[in-house]
Amino acid sequence: MRDETVRWQGKRRSRKMAIIASSLAMLPLILAFPTATAQQAQSPVDLADPLVGTAPLDDPKLIGNAPPPGEPVYSGQTSPGARLPHGSVEAAPVNNNIELLYPNGVPVPYYYTNPTMIGFTGGGGSTYGGGAEPFIMPVVGDWSPPPAYSQSYYDKSREKASPGYYSVYLDSFRTQAELTATRWASVMRFTFPASERSNIIVNLPRHGGSVEVVGDRIIRGISNDKDSADGGYFVAEFSKPFAALGTFRKAPGDNAGWGIGTSDVKPGGREMSGSYAGSYVTFKTKAGEQVLVKMAHGTSYEQAAQRLAAEVPGWDFEGVHAAARDTWAQLLNRVRVTGGTDKQRKLFYSTLFQSFASPRLIAQKGEKFADTNGKVQTATHDRYGPVPFWDTGRNQIVLLELMEPDAVQNIMASELAMAREKGYMNTSFHGDNAVFLFLGAWERGIEFDYEAAYEYLRKNATDPKGPRGYLAEYMKQGWISDIVPDHNPSPPYAGGKAGADKTLEYAWDDYALALYAKKLGKDADHKMFLKRAGNYANVFDKSIGFIRGRTADGKWIAPFDPQEPYYNFMMKEASGWSTLWLVPHDVQGLIGLIGGRDAFNAKLDEFFTKPYNPTGICRDCTGVIGQYVHGNQPDQQAPYYYNWSGQPWKTQALVRQILGTTYGSDASGYGYPGMDDQGATSSWYALSALGFYPVDPSSQDYIIGSPVFDDASLDMGNGKTLRIVANNNSATNVYIQSATLNGKPWNKPWFRHDDVKDGATFVFTMGPKPNKAWGAAPDAAPPSMSRKR
Repeated sequence: MRDETVRWQGKRRSRKMAIIASSLAMLPLILAFPTATAQQAQSPVDLADPLVGTAPLDDPKLIGNAPPPGEPVYSGQTSPGARLPHGSVEAAPVNNNIELLYPNGVPVPYYYTNPTMIGFTGGGGSTYGGGAEPFIMPVVGDWSPPPAYSQSYYDKSREKASPGYYSVYLDSFRTQAELTATRWASVMRFTFPASERSNIIVNLPRHGGSVEVVGDRIIRGISNDKDSADGGYFVAEFSKPFAALGTFRKAPGDNAGWGIGTSDVKPGGREMSGSYAGSYVTFKTKAGEQVLVKMAHGTSYEQAAQRLAAEVPGWDFEGVHAAARDTWAQLLNRVRVTGGTDKQRKLFYSTLFQSFASPRLIAQKGEKFADTNGKVQTATHDRYGPVPFWDTGRNQIVLLELMEPDAVQNIMASELAMAREKGYMNTSFHGDNAVFLFLGAWERGIEFDYEAAYEYLRKNATDPKGPRGYLAEYMKQGWISDIVPDHNPSPPYAGGKAGADKTLEYAWDDYALALYAKKLGKDADHKMFLKRAGNYANVFDKSIGFIRGRTADGKWIAPFDPQEPYYNFMMKEASGWSTLWLVPHDVQGLIGLIGGRDAFNAKLDEFFTKPYNPTGICRDCTGVIGQYVHGNQPDQQAPYYYNWSGQPWKTQALVRQILGTTYGSDASGYGYPGMDDQGATSSWYALSALGFYPVDPSSQDYIIGSPVFDDASLDMGNGKTLRIVANNNSATNVYIQSATLNGKPWNKPWFRHDDVKDGATFVFTMGPKPNKAWGAAPDAAPPSMSRKR
């Protein structure tokens, strides 16, 4: 699980920090989830807590054998910062010193249990927030330049987050920090104690750039990071004139920036360039006196200043906060739930909130932005950043297609524009899953120039020079081989071609392309891609019943233990057990390979019950139930597979178990089962809690699970409402006894978008024991490549 461009390379955290972090016990669950009386008075925006997803799970049974010694358990890698839906700007707290290391998988700015705050950011940089710049930190008294920073202990009991707002009390400096944001600007409010030296430190990270103090209220700068999606320039304005000022940087040379004499500090200086370039400004404050900072980014100082003036013309922090809250309320109010527990409602709206973390809106129509080649252009449509297809492409894009079809049109236009700029469609880390977005949107009736997009989708799939790794080998023989190392290939070994997994990914992509080509009337392409869609069978070893890697001569790789996870050898961040189920486009075909319904069910049963005990330590493999790993993408669809094999009641029980044990089950109530990857793990919860899940997002099929709430209504983007009612629902009554759709009996464990697009009401009757007949008939199973739609 990952950023498009950044992969984790493990580094040890210090023993001292581990002891400090472990000594700070996380707050009891009661602080995270208010009482029933309080909940009943709360609206969706009140229930959403951005801290959900920032903590790791803490039950050893759920985290398997992770992490490696000296490393923390992966959290959801979400941020509790203040932002708008798809916000380019996030005003975020930073308690991870990712300039030195980022031990949590990707460079995220925040990890719940970390005990000290480094600073705050407000836009700039790539996804995940860790690339945002500059850093801004209020410091009372003496301060230290980066990379050490002047860190502060902070009071967890006084840390608050809600959509569009974050607040924390910095104990070391007796200062309250509050953050909010608009679409293009961040606003920070610092409440200082009485002091002659209340400082605010502003600095760029290691790659540096240039900063300049303008007059007595403005600091501006330009980053050396050319990948900043919302512009490399920033302008920060202060509500109070500076009493003193200066600049600093890391001293020139090869030193790392540590120790006396390694920083170049210029009291009174107004300009500075270099690594960690920054400025410090000082205020004389009375007790409780507030200093506000508002900041915007752009492709020039002029654009940054224009955005700042347009969106935050004054110093009305509460007004900006109220507007951000209202924006979130309008979105979250479109899904209304009753029933369930306080915790379930809290988690639902918190995961729904996190589901809109990506993709980022980087320019509205008519605004200037820097394209993928660094060229400044004027947007001809709302321009979004890249979709992390390997992650959110499996589920979150369907949520967006349901709720935000207009935004999806602009997201597709942005992806097509990036393809024209680069020559190929974006792929995002692994696989070639952009086709899921385009075909899924087409299937749901969202208008677009799909033939124009097909040119690049097809090019990705047929040009060996493109982004599909080892494509020539795949096209020649129908599978991708792997190279056996001369040592144990289990993690932390990260070499290899992920040949077996890539074969499965490409076959899935190719099936979507086959259907896409058919819709365009391209019969030859349809036949070509449909043939390739069956390539997954080429890496299925019938003698053992598992997906398995092959060497270049076609032989099965040995020894082979399906319990062992791999990062890139044969599999991708997964074991043979997890990878087995990566055939969402042809579950029926997989049933046939394994030996029919009975054998398939027995295999699934073993998958969800066989104890997880590999030798290799896979950092991504948490949220463990048997061999199932909910904390990573490869097998997240597997709990829904019983709907194909005649035992949907097992899916119903499993979904409830996953929702109840792998989200918020830690002491803080904020834990996630592995990385959220910009909304993917969050969307799994939000969709599954409603009662359905898109196993194959390129199709318009929704696979039914077990609705958590008594009554849920989702206002779709076309103005129609999908309502899901679960009568006799409870924590024990998780099994569907019967169902109706618009008053007519419904005996299939799935439905299509066409069934509900004009508005619909599902009514499920729930019970404590399975109705093993409901949805179990062979002709009730969802479609597959081997079972026509």
